[in-house]
Amino acid sequence: MSLIATDQLRIIIGLGQTGLSCARYLAGRGLSFVLVDTRDVPPNLEQIRSEFPDVDLHCGALEEALLCRASEILLSPGVAKDQPAIQAAVAAGVKLSGDIDLFCQTVSAPIVAISGSNAKSTVTTLVGQMALDAGIDTGIGGNLGTPVLDMLSAGEQQLYVLELSSFQLETVNDLRATVATVLNVSPDHLDRYNNSLQLYYQAKHRIFKGAGRVVINRDDPLTSPLVSTGVKVSSFGKGRPDLNQFGLLEKQGETYLAKGNQPLLSVNELKVRGQHNLVNALAALALGEAVNLPLSSMLETLKGFTGLKHRCQWVADKHEITFFNDSKGTNVGATVAAIDGLASTQTPGSRIVLIAGGVGKGADFSDLNKPMQKSGRALVLIGEDAVQIDQAVTCLDGQYAASMQDAVKQAMNLAQPGDIVLLSPACASFDMFSGFPARGDAFIDSVETI
Repeated sequence: MSLIATDQLRIIIGLGQTGLSCARYLAGRGLSFVLVDTRDVPPNLEQIRSEFPDVDLHCGALEEALLCRASEILLSPGVAKDQPAIQAAVAAGVKLSGDIDLFCQTVSAPIVAISGSNAKSTVTTLVGQMALDAGIDTGIGGNLGTPVLDMLSAGEQQLYVLELSSFQLETVNDLRATVATVLNVSPDHLDRYNNSLQLYYQAKHRIFKGAGRVVINRDDPLTSPLVSTGVKVSSFGKGRPDLNQFGLLEKQGETYLAKGNQPLLSVNELKVRGQHNLVNALAALALGEAVNLPLSSMLETLKGFTGLKHRCQWVADKHEITFFNDSKGTNVGATVAAIDGLASTQTPGSRIVLIAGGVGKGADFSDLNKPMQKSGRALVLIGEDAVQIDQAVTCLDGQYAASMQDAVKQAMNLAQPGDIVLLSPACASFDMFSGFPARGDAFIDSVETI
């Protein structure tokens, strides 16, 4: 397969999981393409050459002349589109697309599209499980788990529940989801967006392109898109809900998940803890209702849901101290949500010892001041940007740790009976670990050795 042989030149840039799924998709349909990776030696180079022996492969610096000859560039989410060679191709009229567009052009089944700075994996998993429990053949993937195009290998399913990151959404042109939501917006990945929250917000809101229905978070104005008058808008939030919306109700001293004035489920029947998890449950109910999942079945799923690993995951109770692993808290907003959520469940007088730090991605850590002043007892810091966090969080003096084991040991010594030790780093993990799962596992292992 060569450049000369192609009438339409499709170029796949980025040869990770997503790029390879695009290549398999095109190859399976007899469409020609060229493979490009910005690394001189991609980690899976031998696999690529074995799987696509006749496809032109270009590694290293992007070639502007090559990209400008393309009819379409399929860009992997890990490759920033603001690179000069890519921008030159766009200026020359080349279509910029990605795996999500290819997927949406192929399937006719309803799509639930979920994005947000935080909790999107939890809500995606929860909605997917609700659909499966209701007996619906459901594909669950995207940024979470299986690349969307690889899901097609099993044939088209009845419903798709997709987690979509801002990186994936950058190349979405017409998603046309049955229902779409941005769960929340807080500063994240600002190193990718030139330190601009507006650019990040705009990328997130591409999820609403062509949506048949929209679900918004009443507590976060940045989740509300500008949509045409024909698009139905539903909402969820922490407060008392309006008619046919989802929220929380107090009844005889007990808190309930509710729709309008109708109590649905006492929060005491849930296995997950924290107000943020109540909000996740409400978001899942609103999304599930939009694709006609039975309410009674959704509530049964909620009763059995224990949460996701590394996302405010209970680890252990030791010496009257409770340990929670929120390694997936890779931005400040996620950590604030974890602190506030767990603080809402604590007994009077108990407080939180926070372990934070890593690669800050240009974040402003001063937003940690308010929740830590209200609910924090101590701050233990690890990783590359520990000093930046210490300087920004002025309500407490940060204690520095050289390793996760050291951090857990210090946190244990600083905590008092009834306290929570929370790993929620507000940072990426790649300075010390291969990813947030490895960081969380290191925390769990360190707790278990106490």
